[in-house]
Amino acid sequence: MRPLIRTARCWLLRARVRGMATLPMALSPAAISPFTTLPLYYSSRPHRRLLARFFSVASAPGGAKGHRPAASAVEVGGVKIAREDVVKEDDPTNNVPDNIFSKIGLQLHRRDNHPLGILKNTIYDYFDKNFTGQFDKFDDLCPLVSVKQNFDDVLVPSDHVSRSYNDTYYVDGQTVLRCHTSAHQAELLRHGHTHFLVTGDVYRRDSIDSTHYPVFHQMEGFRVFSPDEWSGSRMGGTAYAAAELKKTLEGLARHLFGAVEMRWVDTYFPFTNPSFELEIYFQDDWLEVLGCGVTEQEILKRNGRRDHVAWAFGLGLERLAMVLFDIPDIRLFWSNDKRFTSQFSEGKLGVKFKPFSKFPPCYKDMSFWINDAFTENNLCEVVRGIAGDLVEEVKLIDNFTNKKGMTSHCYRIAYRSMERSLTDEEINNLQLNVREAVKDKLEVELR
Repeated sequence: MRPLIRTARCWLLRARVRGMATLPMALSPAAISPFTTLPLYYSSRPHRRLLARFFSVASAPGGAKGHRPAASAVEVGGVKIAREDVVKEDDPTNNVPDNIFSKIGLQLHRRDNHPLGILKNTIYDYFDKNFTGQFDKFDDLCPLVSVKQNFDDVLVPSDHVSRSYNDTYYVDGQTVLRCHTSAHQAELLRHGHTHFLVTGDVYRRDSIDSTHYPVFHQMEGFRVFSPDEWSGSRMGGTAYAAAELKKTLEGLARHLFGAVEMRWVDTYFPFTNPSFELEIYFQDDWLEVLGCGVTEQEILKRNGRRDHVAWAFGLGLERLAMVLFDIPDIRLFWSNDKRFTSQFSEGKLGVKFKPFSKFPPCYKDMSFWINDAFTENNLCEVVRGIAGDLVEEVKLIDNFTNKKGMTSHCYRIAYRSMERSLTDEEINNLQLNVREAVKDKLEVELR
């Protein structure tokens, strides 16, 4: 394995963030995506006060297992990241809460006895066996990256929804918690890497259910071809790269799932053309395994690889691990309960998880009149900030608009611990705190 690089972004992080006088205190209107929820995130002074309230620190109750108290600093790849570098309640461009900062540095994918680490190493084994010594591996890169790295370098359009504050965690107007491991692609190319695998934790504001979590793990694969490699194939560079990509990933799918039926589906990604999704027929249904494609020429040209072609793929480790290990709830990956962690061993892919908890969920409904600034992702952030991993699902069950044009939403919140029974008193206190926080931070009128 090649030595892990430490991005210049991380080396400069602490000095740059502490020198905030050199940064704008708010995004310019030109920098705001059309998809940004303008009334909440960038508007008049009252809305800035709302933003400060919304992203103020919300500590989970003591019973919220898996919701680790935020440390004052964490270390990733030898780089120390202080809490104040990431969580800044008074900065109107910051939307990172403490419960998200608490996940930085945990790096589940680097634990060899963890399902995610087992899966990562199994994929490494495939590439080591079939491409001996070719692929450099990086799994300890800093998750704080620039907006340019996260979006511009991989050709994400300026009006793409993923740039909005509703979808992405912004540290400030120029820095985000990476949304995908592709954020390191351009930098690695500029450092001369032509074959690489990048694994890491990625961050996205998202809904709450058994398959979604605001922090998850991705692996990106990338391979560059020089003209000499396809010149004798009677194929153009793009066709050659696409054929090699499909052959490589079909082999990976067989390595993970055995002899399965596969199909390729044409799709769209901003950074590849053509783009594909690989699906396999598994357990009587079609399962999407990964997205991939032939890298856009503009990315290669910008990073010193003119006249070359390349392929890239990206896969979600949790998505595949839930299927391979029969893990029913994404929250379990963060559990430190020995009844969970003791079931998995290094090198043993596909050991079936044996449930150790049958504790029932408790449902609580909450209705309120929404305002123009309301989004479901914002609601989920508030609920997570109070209940941590004790909240299993937040689901819209009813909505209507009255004659005055006011719209009401009713959400059903499911509370359940994967490790113990919750008491009525505990759940009632959680729901009371959630209602108060939703009313205060989202400025909605409870019904």
